[in-house]
Amino acid sequence: MKTRYILIALLFMASFQFSAGRGYGQAVGGLPYNENQDARADLKKAIEQAKVEHKHVMVQFGGNWCPWCIRFHQMANYTKPIDSLLKADYVYTLVNVPHEKDKRDFKLFEDYGYPNRFGYPVFVVLNGDGKILHIQDSGILEHCKTKGYDTTKVATFLKMWNVKALDPETYKGLSK
Repeated sequence: MKTRYILIALLFMASFQFSAGRGYGQAVGGLPYNENQDARADLKKAIEQAKVEHKHVMVQFGGNWCPWCIRFHQMANYTKPIDSLLKADYVYTLVNVPHEKDKRDFKLFEDYGYPNRFGYPVFVVLNGDGKILHIQDSGILEHCKTKGYDTTKVATFLKMWNVKALDPETYKGLSK
């Protein structure tokens, strides 16, 4: 009986741990993008969470049909330094872009500064009020010799757009 309670408690903690690390818009199981998501609702929740936690939102527009989107998502979740930076400084949110162009929400693209002009994945950094701070083309984050992303370039990008990097207080006294 005691073993069963311990097993139930461990399962509960494991499921909580898993859900705490996931951002919005992510599918449960296999593929990363939730193809049935309400992107606007997920973005609203992510912005609210970022405001409360004093973080920024890192929105990744892409889809399960996009191999580079999958590569970035895997790196973001399974490469310790990148995973740590994202969890510390951002609410990581995936926004599914359907492969079929006639099913895409072009009004959403307009609302977020037309990030689709860069291709996929593309990243939009928002502050806790939902203001667009930066739109990042993923191409410059790619590794020049292997098929994948350069962790140094990605880490630099994440550090340059976090709350601390944009806070003027960070730089007071540096000019003296």
